[in-house]
Amino acid sequence: MIQSTIRAAALVALAALAAHALPAVAQNLGVGSNVNVNTDANANSITITGRLLGSAAVVGFGEAPLARTPLQISVMGNGLLADAGVAQIGGLTRLDASVGDAYNAEGYWGQLAVRGYGLDNRFNYRRDGLPINAETAVSLANKDRVELIKGTSGVQAGTSAPGGLLNLVVKRPVAALRTATLEWREPGSVRAAVDWSDRFGEEGRFGLRINASAEQLSPAVRNTRGQRTLLALAGDWQLSANTLVQAEIESSHQRQPSVAGYSLLGNSVPAASTVDVRRNLNDQPWRQPVVLDGTTASLRLQQQLSETWRLTVHAMEQRLRSDDRTAFPYGVYDSNYDCPQWCDRFAPDGSFTYWQYISDNERRDMRNLALMLAGRLQTGVLAHSIEVGLLRSSSRNRFEDQVFDIAGTGRIDGSLQTPRSAGSIDANTNRDERSTEWFVRDAVRIGPVWQLWAGVRHTRLDRSSQRTSPDGDGSLRETDYDRTATTPWLAMAAQLSAKTLLYASWGRGLETDVAPNRSRYSNAGASLALHSRQLELGIKHGSDEVEAALTLFDIDRGQTADIGSCSAIGTCTRVIDGSARHRGIEAQWARALGRFTLQGSAMWLDAQRRGSQRAGVDGLRPGNVPAASLRMGVEFRPAGKPGLPSLSGLALQANLSAESNRLVLPDNESLRIPGWARLDLGARWQQAAGGSTVTWRLGLDNATNRRAWKESPYQFGHVYLYPLQPRTWRLSAQVAM
Repeated sequence: MIQSTIRAAALVALAALAAHALPAVAQNLGVGSNVNVNTDANANSITITGRLLGSAAVVGFGEAPLARTPLQISVMGNGLLADAGVAQIGGLTRLDASVGDAYNAEGYWGQLAVRGYGLDNRFNYRRDGLPINAETAVSLANKDRVELIKGTSGVQAGTSAPGGLLNLVVKRPVAALRTATLEWREPGSVRAAVDWSDRFGEEGRFGLRINASAEQLSPAVRNTRGQRTLLALAGDWQLSANTLVQAEIESSHQRQPSVAGYSLLGNSVPAASTVDVRRNLNDQPWRQPVVLDGTTASLRLQQQLSETWRLTVHAMEQRLRSDDRTAFPYGVYDSNYDCPQWCDRFAPDGSFTYWQYISDNERRDMRNLALMLAGRLQTGVLAHSIEVGLLRSSSRNRFEDQVFDIAGTGRIDGSLQTPRSAGSIDANTNRDERSTEWFVRDAVRIGPVWQLWAGVRHTRLDRSSQRTSPDGDGSLRETDYDRTATTPWLAMAAQLSAKTLLYASWGRGLETDVAPNRSRYSNAGASLALHSRQLELGIKHGSDEVEAALTLFDIDRGQTADIGSCSAIGTCTRVIDGSARHRGIEAQWARALGRFTLQGSAMWLDAQRRGSQRAGVDGLRPGNVPAASLRMGVEFRPAGKPGLPSLSGLALQANLSAESNRLVLPDNESLRIPGWARLDLGARWQQAAGGSTVTWRLGLDNATNRRAWKESPYQFGHVYLYPLQPRTWRLSAQVAM
């Protein structure tokens, strides 16, 4: 049922694209691209704005407008995020059909998948175009927008998962901005935030912007109360007409118990309606909150060298501190740590093992320095838009010995409490990385129709690790390896009309893995290169009334596996074990129809393992990956009437999210969680109050109180099931002066 609904919706998008794109081939009108809805607090109308006026730093092709780039990119502005009630990374799954959950737990850092591939929180996230570590609570309170580039990321990143890159764009100073927001979310979360900005000096040469927020967290899941704060400053100085200096810093804090997932009951998937979705299995007397602190600062110089050439020097430093603690449900109870049965799930009667996990004072530091030269030049009849650059990155990850010790027995009905563990200490692993990336990108216009896009990135990696304390034999299990790689990307685009772009692209990416430096591995400490390859064919169409895109993609990514019995010295080998190939179709569509705005996205995904040495693995769909997903939304803005002029500022919203079933196990198709559909309702009302504009937002998430498992991550060798959140009200008021 879910898949047929998604298929029908996407066919509507395809028909709309054909209806509007094909006639436009013969026209020469304005240019547009995918939808971006303007919901600025000072605006009284909502329009589809297109992307002709914008570019994305994560794209890596300078100021090229997104409407004319041979890539599929979603740009989610802060107004859209506010309407949807999205405050953290994990909430982005509600806005794009290609984005899914990948172990998204309340109280922990968000983890996403794009086109079925999990994004690596260490390598797939950017902040104003520079790499960051997203193993923390990433706040969106001081972000102007979120940019998601889908598909290959080899031309934008030295190493990263191939699903895509997520770039966070920081709010920068503007003139005379004063906003204050107060938000309440059921049952008792309250957030207050201010956004203040102004420009000073002659011709406004100096700018300052301050974002601050504080939140008392009381989510739907019981006994998970916490706090979240953010303070961010951004300033700039226009030294001259050709020189701009920008500096910013943000500090964030989150303290909250994390939410543990449910699991299989023996060989069966429990019905989501049989569990209490408000219960946190982490709720033991000895549990402790997860504490996530982060400070990030950057300095950027932009120098216009001539009318067509610009130099950018951009430095960033990130310092993360965390205390990761939980009462961790894992397998069935056995005091000897033996697990002959139900190792990766709960027992049929709903019992499981509680493990106490404590990893305090985790430190993750990252530094980046980028030098980029961008400009345009003409060689004969060819017009080039070129960017060349150097990115130097280093990360230092330091940990202390951890507690990961068996405590006792738990039960999914929450009826069992167990004493804390004995607190046995286990070693952790410190990691260091240094990388140097040289890159060049060129967009070559060949006449009025054809354009060639090419990019190449050469990366040198140096990675090492060692345990925080020695083994019994005195070993720290050190690993140290370096690797060089070159990742190219190529695309050909045809501007069929000013409104329609047709393109095809090919690219390669890289990830690395290392065999654990343990005696049972025959290749202990050896590094492995996981190459990925991406093909894409797409068409974009945009105008003031309609924007649509259709994309066919084919991504193939190497996989690793441990081969052998792995039960004695030298019996295990970490190898490249075939690949995971994801082929699919994405459709996006948005249409303005009078007082209605309609938009939606759909994705069909054929994801399969292939080339594996292990029996029965080839042909399987990877776990926790839906074969089809859908996001649809409608907004209606009623006209004002005599006596009711305030209706002109009202917008009523409805959004549908749907996904097909997901496999639960990585090597077995017999167990699945069913597909689901969820309805969210909302309203936005803007009204003038003296010299201010007040924007009210009311939302009802999961309006029908749908009970379902939203995802089934297989993490740490264990199956976890996370439910949809129950029906939840939210209300906010934003005052702009």
